Amino acid sequence: MMEQFVEFMGNFGPLGLALHAFLDAIIFPIPAFFTQVSLSMLNPNSALWLATLGFIACLLGTPIGYYIGKVFGTGILTRFVKPELTEKATNFFKDKGSIAILIGAFTPIPFKVFTIMSGVLKYPLWQLMAYAAVGRATKFYVVGVLFYLFDKAAANMVDNVSLYIFVTVVPIIVIFLFVRKWLRKRKERKALALQTGNEQEAEM
Repeated sequence: MMEQFVEFMGNFGPLGLALHAFLDAIIFPIPAFFTQVSLSMLNPNSALWLATLGFIACLLGTPIGYYIGKVFGTGILTRFVKPELTEKATNFFKDKGSIAILIGAFTPIPFKVFTIMSGVLKYPLWQLMAYAAVGRATKFYVVGVLFYLFDKAAANMVDNVSLYIFVTVVPIIVIFLFVRKWLRKRKERKALALQTGNEQEAEM
């Protein structure tokens, strides 16, 4: 089924990729990665343009997936994901929302799972869009650059794109998020200590 769908979308060229990437963020179970690779193999010189088109279409679909989750709640999510996986993903998302979105943006997991879940859990839309932009841009453009630089030989490389990104880029971003969180808590503690000190001086 997947190969037939990718071939069908490929028949529409760049428009097919745009539609696939748009639906990937909303409801469709097959990642747009496969259509991007298929079209990039046919015309490597257009690989960067295809990456841009897929990236923009995915971002346009992201808020729609978000509002589907926000309006219809958990019920809509269980239609796409097994209940036990939904529960695990929900717990992880509540605790590590930003990291979950980044992981979802980099991996072959259909991005709709994360856009819908963001809406279900009422995760801030602007943060979803920001992290989705970082993750999806990386995913689309890594594939695009590989085909642009290495032509059809890149076909032997893209199978491991998600793994390469996951073990290199994701750890860096995760460390950045933890450091930022630590700095925020440190700033809050200083502000609280300063406020407490001022109150004690006022009482004296």
